[in-house]
Amino acid sequence: MPITPTAKIWMNGSLVDWADAQIHILTHTLHYGMGVFEGVRAYETPNGPAVFRLTEHMARLHNSAKIMGMDMPYSVDELVAATKAVVHASGLPSAYIRPIAYYGYGEMGLNTLPCSVDVAIACWPWGAYLGEDALSKGVRMKISSWTRHDHNTMPPASKTTGNYVNSSLAKVEALKAGYDEAIMLNPQGFVSECTGENIFVARDGVLITPPIAAGALEGITQDTVAAIADDMGFEVRVDYLTRSDLYVCEEMFVCGTAAEISAVNSVDDRTIPCPGPMTTAIAEEYGRVVRGHVDRYKDWLEHVN
Repeated sequence: MPITPTAKIWMNGSLVDWADAQIHILTHTLHYGMGVFEGVRAYETPNGPAVFRLTEHMARLHNSAKIMGMDMPYSVDELVAATKAVVHASGLPSAYIRPIAYYGYGEMGLNTLPCSVDVAIACWPWGAYLGEDALSKGVRMKISSWTRHDHNTMPPASKTTGNYVNSSLAKVEALKAGYDEAIMLNPQGFVSECTGENIFVARDGVLITPPIAAGALEGITQDTVAAIADDMGFEVRVDYLTRSDLYVCEEMFVCGTAAEISAVNSVDDRTIPCPGPMTTAIAEEYGRVVRGHVDRYKDWLEHVN
């Protein structure tokens, strides 16, 4: 999906013009993939644009950096303020937001200790990642031949730039085979997550999502969905899943900041009822929540203006 430029990008404490937000070709992270990032969304609400669960996203960015041994030069509060400044400068009523912390120019080689840590935040208009009809028609999934990282190789608990080579390989494999998205299994063969989304399946009327131990990122949208589903009276359980569980499930959806909530209509050409009743109900409520139409969740919205 192409990127539409906006007015400003925040870089190391200053708003700079979009075209001037550049880095040197010898930037360390470009060569070695050691950086951390987030995906965040601002939504149009009755009180102007609001960023959904912004503080939690910036806290996770800090946690990702800590796992990778990266010293973050800005506090969570400073990054929250910077994000609001970027969205405000864009003039957009809603936007996708990409914060990234990376090792900058000045030191080459695998040792990151002498490197500076640079931070940037950009935003732009971006629709649903898996397609505007991903909820109504569902998406076709394929179990990937690529295995999800083990916790002692590339820690999946950190949203690290280099980790997503694994996801890109799986994504492109799925697209070339005629599918919309890939599902990744961990080294023990349990379902982990998709290339950029957490998974929920319904078995015997219970919603199940894989645990962090299976290699899934601790999703903020995943947590949001679990809370909404619980408040709606659905039973939600964190538990291990096998690929066979996906083949015979009653319904299935994936979720993430970029994808929001997308129904799944098949896995490895095994048809899944789509969209299921729980998927539809949760997705509709999620759409109201992120746009500020449900009072009980308004603390999740951080207004820009």
